[in-house]
Amino acid sequence: MDAIKISGVSKRYGDLQALNNVSFEIQQGEFFGLLGPNGAGKSTLISALAGLLKTDSGQLSIMGHDVGDDYRLARQALGVVPQEIVMDPFFTVRETLEFQSGYYGIRNNGEWIDELLLQLGLSDKADSNMRQLSGGMKRRVLIAQALVHKPQVLVLDEPTAGVDVELRQSMWRFVRRLHREGHTIVLTTHYLEEAEELCDRIAIINKGEVIALETKEDLLARGLGSKLMVRSKDVLGELPQEFQSKVVRLDGCELELALNRDSDSVMQILDTLRDSGVDIEFVSVINDSLEDVFVRMTGSSEGEAK
Repeated sequence: MDAIKISGVSKRYGDLQALNNVSFEIQQGEFFGLLGPNGAGKSTLISALAGLLKTDSGQLSIMGHDVGDDYRLARQALGVVPQEIVMDPFFTVRETLEFQSGYYGIRNNGEWIDELLLQLGLSDKADSNMRQLSGGMKRRVLIAQALVHKPQVLVLDEPTAGVDVELRQSMWRFVRRLHREGHTIVLTTHYLEEAEELCDRIAIINKGEVIALETKEDLLARGLGSKLMVRSKDVLGELPQEFQSKVVRLDGCELELALNRDSDSVMQILDTLRDSGVDIEFVSVINDSLEDVFVRMTGSSEGEAK
């Protein structure tokens, strides 16, 4: 049984096709990345999974429970950490988590709430009013709220947006622990280095459609290339004609060329440069990062959205 199954899901808002026949599965125990530029359809898909909007067509299920027909069990199996911070400012942190437990019909949940407070660095804030917390602390409470009913599937929608390094590190330590314990984790993030470090498999959505769905390793090894950095002892002049289309950067004595892993030979390129009079001092091959692949596939730089 898949943790999440999405079959032929479409959603339109007026002239905007937010989702267009989206289909994929997320296996139990996966750490799954759901990536895409702003407006790609990620938040619409998450809202549909959480039962917050009705799709025009298709089916969604969580741990085998249909999101529409079996919504109670589907929501019981899912925890969502939303992008926006929305909280009742009149409750304390502990009261917020206790009310969330009650929403799921869970009584005597104090021991797990204490564990969440401890693991998320909120123990000393347990009796503080929500309006007294910093933005980073409020985001920790959002994570605790999503976990208070011990869901099997956890969706993290931009969980580290605007938070400090300490919170980011402590949060990932806790999330890794949950993953080791068997929880399925779904992550959306504009910090693509996080997805590259954490995720086993990745889907990239663009303009409402899935344009890639594969393991991180396969995505990085798609043949989209890498870069060759060459430093010369002298200022570089005009390059051989066959390199003009490969130049990524030419700055004084330094040159970066885009490589195609399937067709380009580094040794042949270096020999051609030497034959043209380049006195090579240093060479380095720089492999593509997930962000490089993402930008080439979507034409959007997530760095602009950070």
